[in-house]
Amino acid sequence: MTHEKTEFKIKGEELVNKIKQLIHEGNIRRVIIKDNEGLVFMEIPLTVGIVGTALVPIWAALGALAALVADLTIEVVKKSEE
Repeated sequence: MTHEKTEFKIKGEELVNKIKQLIHEGNIRRVIIKDNEGLVFMEIPLTVGIVGTALVPIWAALGALAALVADLTIEVVKKSEE
C-alpha cells in the first residue's frame, strides 16, 4: 500500500467546507493544513473510527483557523492500493 498526496489552495472561509467534502469522499489517512509559506498549522489524522461527535472539536479549531488566515494549502494524504 502506498500513499498519494494532493494539495489544494483555498481561501480561509472555504476551509471547513473543503475538509468536510474531503472526509465524505473517504479513503483519506491525514489532512495537513499549511499557510502560503509551508508552515503547518494543523495536522489531522483520520481513521475509520473518527465520525460524528469526535469531529466537533476539530470543526471548532478549523473555524477559528479559517477566521485568522486568508490563504491556506490543504495537503491530503490518501491510501492507494497498487
